[in-house]
Amino acid sequence: MILKLSDFSYELPQELIAQHPAEPRDTARLMLYDKKTGETENKIFRQLTDELHQGDVLVFNDSKVIPARLHGTRVPTGGKVEVLLLTPVGEDRWEVLVKPGKKALPGSTLSFGERLTGVVEDRTDYGGRVIHFTYDGVFDHIIEEIGEMPLPPYIHKKPENPDDYQTVYAREKGSAAAPTAGLHFTDELLEKIRDKGVETVFVTLHVGLGTFRPVEEENIEDHVMHSEYYSITPEAAAAVNRAKEEGRRIVAVGTTSVRTLESAAEKGRLKAGAGKTNIFIYPGYTFRIVDALVTNFHLPESTLLMLISALSDREHILKAYETAVREKYRFFSFGDAMFIH
Repeated sequence: MILKLSDFSYELPQELIAQHPAEPRDTARLMLYDKKTGETENKIFRQLTDELHQGDVLVFNDSKVIPARLHGTRVPTGGKVEVLLLTPVGEDRWEVLVKPGKKALPGSTLSFGERLTGVVEDRTDYGGRVIHFTYDGVFDHIIEEIGEMPLPPYIHKKPENPDDYQTVYAREKGSAAAPTAGLHFTDELLEKIRDKGVETVFVTLHVGLGTFRPVEEENIEDHVMHSEYYSITPEAAAAVNRAKEEGRRIVAVGTTSVRTLESAAEKGRLKAGAGKTNIFIYPGYTFRIVDALVTNFHLPESTLLMLISALSDREHILKAYETAVREKYRFFSFGDAMFIH
C-alpha cells in the first residue's frame, strides 16, 4: 500500500497549540497509548514513573539548543537578513536557512555587527545556503551574545526564561530546535525514575532541518530527509545492548532519540560512534532497538507523525489524536505528551 501525505492529516484547532510550557514541567498531561490495541488513558506526566518498569532503559537526546537565529544586514545595501544556523560543515562554514533567500546569492556578504561577517558560498539542495563566517573572538561566544533562540513559527511569544526551551539535561551544543519530548522532565522526576531502578542513557542528535522540514511529496516515500549529526558513546551503546540481551525495554524519549538509536543499529545491536543520519521512519519500518516512546503531539503531515505511526498503527494513532483534540490536550513543542508502550 502506497501511503500518501494526506493519510497523515488531522484537524487541529489553533487554540490547542501550546504557547508556553506547563509549570512545573512535569504537570503536563500524559496520554498513555497501547501500541497494540490503540487504547488510551489520561494521566499527568509525572505519573510516567508508574508506567516504567525496573530494568527499563530510558534513552534521552542531550543536545542543547544554540541561539541559532542571527539578524544581520546585506553589504553594502544594508537590507535586513535573517539567518538560521543549521549544521556546521567545517572550517567556519555552516549550512543555514536565509530570509529573504532571493537576496542571499552566492558571493553576497552579510554583516552581523562588528565581530561577525559571513560570505554566501553556495546553495544547498533544499533551498538553504552555505556561509563562510569570519569573526573576531570565539564563534560560540559571539553567537551567545547576538543570537536568538530559534523558536518554532507557531509559538508567537518569546518565553521570558530562555531555559524553557532547553531540557534540564541538555549538554551538547548544536541544535536549531529543542528535542521537545524531554522538556517535561525535571531533575526531581529523573531522580524518582532512577530510584525505581530505571536506567538512564544519553545520546546526541543535533536537531536541524531533517527533523522539521515539511513533507511536500504526495507519495511520502519520495521524501528525502536532510542529514543531521548524531553521536553515541561506547558506554551508552553498552548499556542499550546489555538491556536488549536481557530482554529489557528500550524506551526512547523523543523522536530524535528514536532516529539516533535506529540509525546506529546493526544486527539488533547498537553501534557506538558518530556520523550523520537521514533515516526516514514511516509505516512498514521494522524497529531494531526501540520498544516504547515518550513523545509530544506532532504537526499534521509531519515526518514525526509518520514515525510514531510506524511504531504502532496509523489509524489507531489518528484516532488517539482525535481523542486528544476532543479532550483538549495541548499540542506541539510546549504541549502535552504521549507514552507509546
